[in-house]
Amino acid sequence: MKTKINIKPLFDYVLVKPLQAEEKTASGILLPETAKEKPQTGTVMAIGAGEMTPKGELKPMVVKIGDTVMHTKWGGNEVKVENEEWKLVKQTDILAIVG
Repeated sequence: MKTKINIKPLFDYVLVKPLQAEEKTASGILLPETAKEKPQTGTVMAIGAGEMTPKGELKPMVVKIGDTVMHTKWGGNEVKVENEEWKLVKQTDILAIVG
């Protein structure tokens, strides 16, 4: 069931739903909640219109809804969406499109 999101990012902001954190290490050791690292990858759920240049021109967004992206570790702001922590990041904080 697809959920309607009531958040529309402005300018060049991107709403990213983080992918699940790793539950265990490569060797199979289960990680407690406090040791899990927050994921730096996620799915683009909503995007703004783009960045406005000083000349008043609109630079279009590079990412699109549905893209899996990798973003900077400390960039963006956490927002609550349906009891989940999502990230609102600037497009310039997105490092790569994955996949």
